[in-house]
Amino acid sequence: MSATGFQKRLTPTRICAMKGGKPIVCLTAYTTPMARLLDEHCDLLLVGDSLGMVLYGMETTIGVTLDMMIAHGKAVMRGVSKACVVVDMPFGSYQESKEIAFRNAVRILQETGCDAVKLEGGEEMAETIAFLTKRGVPVMGHIGLMPQQVHTAGGYRSVGHSEHETSKIRRDAHAIGGSGAFAAVIEGTVEPLAREVTSAMHIPTIGIGASSACDGQVLVSDDILGLFNDFTPRFVKRYDELGKRIAAAAAAYADEVRSRKFPAAEHTFKRRP
Repeated sequence: MSATGFQKRLTPTRICAMKGGKPIVCLTAYTTPMARLLDEHCDLLLVGDSLGMVLYGMETTIGVTLDMMIAHGKAVMRGVSKACVVVDMPFGSYQESKEIAFRNAVRILQETGCDAVKLEGGEEMAETIAFLTKRGVPVMGHIGLMPQQVHTAGGYRSVGHSEHETSKIRRDAHAIGGSGAFAAVIEGTVEPLAREVTSAMHIPTIGIGASSACDGQVLVSDDILGLFNDFTPRFVKRYDELGKRIAAAAAAYADEVRSRKFPAAEHTFKRRP
């Protein structure tokens, strides 16, 4: 991508400046065609490790690798001209040490050309985020429900119900806000707490199953389009049922092939005179 093209796209700095203003629109993208379709309408495109479940049929995001994230990050970057692109750091690529996190984050940035990385964790990851941002790596945080910690958290469930959870999320928000992150995802967090945290943080919050008071919202594109039907979280709104329409189109094609209606004359090549 040319320098001119890069400058036209939204940057992490510009996203950060949207705090308290017009809501930030974010969706996931994993492929070039989807990125092209979403780019015009989104401020942020997230290459989420949710691709493990959505595209690869995994039960959790734990099995997603760094190479997978880089491959899909490259694909998405080929389809954008406007949106800021953030690539998830997968499980195991940043937790061991801040130096390893930096090495892997730099690899993502260099090999994909994306604008920033995202990693999960609150107060326990604040030092790592600060280490990265001080060395030129833009980072988006992620607090509340953290899918990469699904095994230790006891499954996918909303958080912020107990005083212990509430206190932890408040501490996480404070730590991430002071770490140098340019924004933070708040996932699966009860509405009053997500609203409180958004008000307290000086960086934008991107809600998913959180509060409408968040500075922006993100959903998995395949969820809103009806392409992923393994399960539907409470916070998802279906905007279309493309899965059913694709199945219907495939059924119509199969019928026409079996009845020899397709290919018709207009779909075949004639010998030149």
